[in-house]
Amino acid sequence: MAQTFWSAQIAIIMIICNLFCIAIGRYAIKIRGLGPSIPILGVKGLGLSELLATTSLGHVIGAGTIIGLKSIGIIP
Repeated sequence: MAQTFWSAQIAIIMIICNLFCIAIGRYAIKIRGLGPSIPILGVKGLGLSELLATTSLGHVIGAGTIIGLKSIGIIP
């Protein structure tokens, strides 16, 4: 298996996937704000558990996206 090195392109893909999942989770999670609140850019009701859940999903989607793009040759 080839060694994968970190690059700015991979970082941007991971950031976009995480922001996408946070945005989707913000509206998809029905019961919010049960844990401690984290004020992110004035977003109310986004707690620690919601942030961890959405960024975990973002990392899974980001890893899949990076692996997929590498396998088809878009990312060197």
